[in-house]
Amino acid sequence: MVPGARRRKREAFREGNGSVARRKDRTEVFLNLPYDSKFENLFLAYICAAHAMGLVPRLTLEIPGGARRLDRVFGLVQQCAFSVHDLSRVQLDRQRPKTPRFNMPFELGLAVAWGKSGQRHVWFVMEEISYRLAKSLSDLNGTDPYIHKGTVEGVFREMGNAFVRRRGATVPQMWMLYREVRRQIPGILVRCGTRSVFEARAFEEISFAANVAARGIVRQG
Repeated sequence: MVPGARRRKREAFREGNGSVARRKDRTEVFLNLPYDSKFENLFLAYICAAHAMGLVPRLTLEIPGGARRLDRVFGLVQQCAFSVHDLSRVQLDRQRPKTPRFNMPFELGLAVAWGKSGQRHVWFVMEEISYRLAKSLSDLNGTDPYIHKGTVEGVFREMGNAFVRRRGATVPQMWMLYREVRRQIPGILVRCGTRSVFEARAFEEISFAANVAARGIVRQG
């Protein structure tokens, strides 16, 4: 695809994700994920799995720097019919002062509150280790988390389990999609002038690439 055509398609894709009024063709899912280099593979896996299930992934990376963050995070949750919350990285970090990560549980709380208010919002909790959620967040006792065991394949499997009622791709198809997106990452980072996938423009390009690849792979399947 020539650069100009690719750019126009990306712009059209971005416009299609720009407002509630324009978002009628595909269902959105809010992905509540940690942003660090050790989570990169799973980060890409979630994006690919969402597109493979016919969903549009939304992330807090999209929030402009000048916006009131809490309002925009809650706004993203409200726009989405679903949310997926990965609580596998809430442990203490290595940098001083050592602190746990509260953003993911907090954003889960926003989703739970929104769903409890009578709105049509379904949320899912993902974890790496079985039974840890009962200790780290006992208020969710009775909620069964989806255990991905810290692997890409686990994310694919558990996203398929969570969205079992949707007609989506198989795990082998998700792998095909993931490998295609992974192949494009170096070029995406160069175009975005960054070394990290955890930036707004990089996420936009990754999501666009996953969307294009999913259409071809799922249709062929």
